[in-house]
Amino acid sequence: MKQTIKKLMLGIFAMLIYTYASAEVKLPAFFSSNMVMQQQTDCNIWGWAAKGAKIKISVEWEKKAYTTTADSEGKWKATIKTPSAGGPYTIKISDGKELVLENVMMGELWLCSGQSNMEIPMKGYPGQSIENGNDDVLHSTNNQIRLFTVKRGGSFTPKDDVTGTWKEANPESVREFSAAAYYFGRLLNEILGVPVGLLSSSYGGSACEAWMNPAWIKDEWVKAYPKSKVPTTLEEYNKIKDKNRVSSALYNAQLHPFIGIAMKGAIWYQGEDNYNRASSYADMLSTMVKGWRDEWNIGEFPFYYAQIAPYEYGLITAQGTEPINSAFLREQQYKAETMIPNSGMAVLLDVGMRDCIHPRLKRVAGERLARLALVKTYGIKGITAESPRVSGFTTEGNKIIIGFDRDKMWVNFKGKPSSDNFEVAGEDRVFYPAKAILQRSKVVVSSDKVEHPVAVRYGFKNWVEGDLFCEDLPVSSFRSDEW
Repeated sequence: MKQTIKKLMLGIFAMLIYTYASAEVKLPAFFSSNMVMQQQTDCNIWGWAAKGAKIKISVEWEKKAYTTTADSEGKWKATIKTPSAGGPYTIKISDGKELVLENVMMGELWLCSGQSNMEIPMKGYPGQSIENGNDDVLHSTNNQIRLFTVKRGGSFTPKDDVTGTWKEANPESVREFSAAAYYFGRLLNEILGVPVGLLSSSYGGSACEAWMNPAWIKDEWVKAYPKSKVPTTLEEYNKIKDKNRVSSALYNAQLHPFIGIAMKGAIWYQGEDNYNRASSYADMLSTMVKGWRDEWNIGEFPFYYAQIAPYEYGLITAQGTEPINSAFLREQQYKAETMIPNSGMAVLLDVGMRDCIHPRLKRVAGERLARLALVKTYGIKGITAESPRVSGFTTEGNKIIIGFDRDKMWVNFKGKPSSDNFEVAGEDRVFYPAKAILQRSKVVVSSDKVEHPVAVRYGFKNWVEGDLFCEDLPVSSFRSDEW
């Protein structure tokens, strides 16, 4: 009997210890020491504590203390005003027992997401290196750049937290961090002279649908691609092998926890997984961005994305009929830029690799994204950030003349007299290689084999080395037809 009572008392004591410990104020992983908070704004901060607990938040940059109360589920949230860029600061959060966040910086916070071309770290993948990666890693020590990588994971239901740790930039942390995101942040820090925080939440091979709230998935997408159907039960979800391609799985696990965090904007590098169902991508991407913005509720925050680079996808066929041309996906990304307010696309037609889907020139991708942000978001003058876009096509005899917008310095063939990447077709819809020449700000295209051309295409293939530029920025692949 005494032994039974002793065991019972020990059990009760253990429960009391657990209850006390679990009642202590807690924060999501991304609210921690070493983090960057968005400067000069109202920043949300949230976490968990005992039901009804009074939470006090003291910040080093002002005398005022913020208070809030945990709700019936133990959740709490507060909004604090942040100062201009600087630091480090200390933040103290207490429900009776104090939690201290140290080395907190004020600066520019960006979300970086997508699939493997965003995820690939500075060390590269086995057999796939980042050009100049080791040298840039060696010179990467900079306590003004802070990095947070979300551990991969999918979920059937929305999560409240992620696994990850804020780290200062140094060779050890940068080696493991997204290369495209690092180069983006490095250039921002260099030009703006303020701390930069990068939240990297990516998953190799992930579909665009995986990053979306299930309510945003449209019936027509599912009809065209049944695998994009949102699982309705946990059992159905668990049967799916590739969780990175399950609609909403990554939204639930790797995006939902961040919703509401104050940030400047987002960068995105994804599309390769959607190339075999390209026709819906512009609609899908614009729907995703609108959904993110609606849920964040901080307005139309900047959204900059990388166009997928050329790569020889091979003879994979659609319904066994003809090879799938990834240029159709690039075309959809080109279209999406006109559909998404406050956005921009970094064209990568000149940096692809025929035999590798992960281009080595991640500095080019990251810095083109950064230039978009520097010009369009931060108002830096004197540089060009946007590639030209086609303004129209006219036909004169056996020639098609192409005009451009956003081309104040006119297009060029990168020092060559002509381009090898144009094709024209007549009414028979058969394309032939064409001669392309420059005529002031326009490109004039013709072929001896097409007497009456009705359509022109540029770089409209899986694999191409882009050679149409304006200043140092490539023009996207494009076409005049809708065949």
